[in-house]
Amino acid sequence: MDDDYLEAVLDLVETIPPGRVMTYGTIAEVVGDRLTAGGGRRRGGPRQVGQVLARAGGGVPWWRVVNAAGSPPASHLSRALTALRREETPLVAAGLRVDLAAALWWPDAD
Repeated sequence: MDDDYLEAVLDLVETIPPGRVMTYGTIAEVVGDRLTAGGGRRRGGPRQVGQVLARAGGGVPWWRVVNAAGSPPASHLSRALTALRREETPLVAAGLRVDLAAALWWPDAD
């Protein structure tokens, strides 16, 4: 994974508003589109986004990134759910998953 990809992921995660989320897959799609806009090759997918956040995501709102089912990272579930509740992010499934229909965010969509 190169520095451009790492920085692009972290920059995007930093822009997710409180109370909203993105999935690993949507982040990979947006970052991939941005990095290939100049004719470069597509890099990374959902797993690579997860690797970036695991290695370097401590300074960004990592809890606003969930899997395709709306679940926060299992290894930090309690901390993530606490942060999501504090931000009044819509939750479902007894408060254990994000309501993606209500909380999913795309850059420039607001």
